Amino acid sequence: MLKRTSFFPRIFAEKCLASTKYCRLIRTTSSDTFPTTRQVVPEKDFSLKRALIVAKLSRYEFEKRRYPDLNSTQLEEKIRGRGTDYDSLIHFNEMHSNFRKSVVDAFRHCGVEVRVVDRHSITKESITWADIIVPVGGDGTFLMAASRADFINAPTGRKVPVVGFNSDPESSEGRLMLPKVYSADTKSAIERIMNHNFTWMHRSRIRITHLASNGNLPEAIDLHEHKGNNMEHLSLEPELLDSHEQELYDAKVKRTLPYLALNEVFIGETLSARVSHLQLRADGVVTNTKCSGLCVSTGTGSTSWHTSVPFSSINRLSPKNVEELLTILRQGNHLVGHLDANEIAREYNRRLVFPPDDPRLCYSIREEIRVGVWPNPKGGMESRAFASKLFIQSRCLDASLVIDGSISYPFNDGAKVVLETRPEDALLTISMD
Repeated sequence: MLKRTSFFPRIFAEKCLASTKYCRLIRTTSSDTFPTTRQVVPEKDFSLKRALIVAKLSRYEFEKRRYPDLNSTQLEEKIRGRGTDYDSLIHFNEMHSNFRKSVVDAFRHCGVEVRVVDRHSITKESITWADIIVPVGGDGTFLMAASRADFINAPTGRKVPVVGFNSDPESSEGRLMLPKVYSADTKSAIERIMNHNFTWMHRSRIRITHLASNGNLPEAIDLHEHKGNNMEHLSLEPELLDSHEQELYDAKVKRTLPYLALNEVFIGETLSARVSHLQLRADGVVTNTKCSGLCVSTGTGSTSWHTSVPFSSINRLSPKNVEELLTILRQGNHLVGHLDANEIAREYNRRLVFPPDDPRLCYSIREEIRVGVWPNPKGGMESRAFASKLFIQSRCLDASLVIDGSISYPFNDGAKVVLETRPEDALLTISMD
């Protein structure tokens, strides 16, 4: 059954989810275009009685699921036979399992009821049941849990905070988790949570709306399992766009995808050597681009995509690049005196990061090709900039839209989406720095 709603334009909220001492009021938009104010349960009334542990799926557990017909001996032979370090798989599996047990025991010791799920068994019912969602693993586990928390048609009036423990603090950065000190002292962290000895924190998430001429939604692919992943805990009916929106976007209906992106949405050809053809509309500016893909990140994702370790960022400026530029300036007598390339690069990269509760989207067009490619490309949008909302249409042959590096949707020629953040979609978590 199609229902008509107002979708564009939305009233873009002010700084999202600014917490107060007593409660938060969320500015949102109702189906008749009139903004309404929805009161959320006061955060001071947060009570921890039920914890949902979202466990990391170790590589060994993945292998067991991959070959369900093999017993443990046969599985070991298969893994060793292809040259994989079986002993390492067992070691890390035991380490994660033991740590997960310590977290469960710590919650139960504090009188908290516990359920344990993983990426395969997490459900709408289990999320609704919980007072807190606790990813135990690394940032990947946190992102998986965060994309499902407070799903879009969840019961109003409450938000379930997501608070993670790093199960491998020696080799995992775990930026989204609690500080590593609490990996060795989980009981202390839980007691602080129960005593409200922390600071509430909100992280914007990206809502992805699929536009089409019918209500069909392409099947999601779990990139971890390389198979279909139709999300159990959310099914939204397609909604009819009004006449203006239908003309503007050449579409009849919209359907909201059941996953919220905490880190980023990436769009591009599946084959990395193939050029991605995309049409973009950001805050009224339209451009057609040929590139190596489009990355749209939140403030949370900005620490990963913009200033992470060398060679892992699409926007990071290296000291070598700066030094080459300084050399050119010196040779042309445009620069006198000494400037530190490392310091300049560090400051440039620092400014790429923006707050996790910032409602803006930061888009990056990777390796863009424009008319008059070299040395001075002409026209088009900036290759990296902020936007409040993005419309993207595909002109690709075999492309994907990937959410937090985990869930993929086909995004081939003609596919259209709108990306935006809304205050009610922000993730609630805590800070114990």
